[in-house]
Amino acid sequence: MAELHFFTGTMDSGKSTLALQTNHNHAARGRIGRIFTTHDRAGEATLSSRLGLTHEAIEVATDFDFWTYVVHTLTQGGRIDYLICDEAQFYSSRQVDQLARIVDELQIDVFAFGILTDFRSLLFPGSARLVELADRMNVLQVEALCWCGKRATHNARTENGAMVTEGEVIVVGDTASAEEPAEVDVAYEVLCRQHHRRRLTAARAKAVSLAPEPLPFG
Repeated sequence: MAELHFFTGTMDSGKSTLALQTNHNHAARGRIGRIFTTHDRAGEATLSSRLGLTHEAIEVATDFDFWTYVVHTLTQGGRIDYLICDEAQFYSSRQVDQLARIVDELQIDVFAFGILTDFRSLLFPGSARLVELADRMNVLQVEALCWCGKRATHNARTENGAMVTEGEVIVVGDTASAEEPAEVDVAYEVLCRQHHRRRLTAARAKAVSLAPEPLPFG
């Protein structure tokens, strides 16, 4: 029986790397799949990991219809055994419902990857719907760490070095080129809950001399 899988974790927990590995494992067994993503840091129609791995993908726009795409492909003689859906937190609830329908009515496995909450610590609509519908929800075991060494649980956004908790939900960071510098330098950082609540990023902690001292051996 096909299933809807949801793999989640904070930034830097290896979600995109696992998406690429999952695709490789299934393709190596002769299965035919499709890869989808949206708002990837590497640009449109690309699935990329922070390890430097990339793969061509289908860009999921706000009006993209997974059900229509898959049914059209199948009726034209194409074959689809599974879907890899990265950055699934940015999908709409309607699109997640389409993925569940594909699993139930077409018996095609769906592997979705995404973070749960945004920089405000609020659930993304796509992730919330995946939590509600997924047959299996998997929290990645590769733990990202806050600057203090504790397990990171929250995603923080900084603009020109200062942490912010208001603004547009979807803003891709770390993408400005040297030729086209951004007016606002947007970056992301993972923090533990305590330091997210205090808006204490690594840079600010260093500035106020709150970073932990090196251990007295070496």
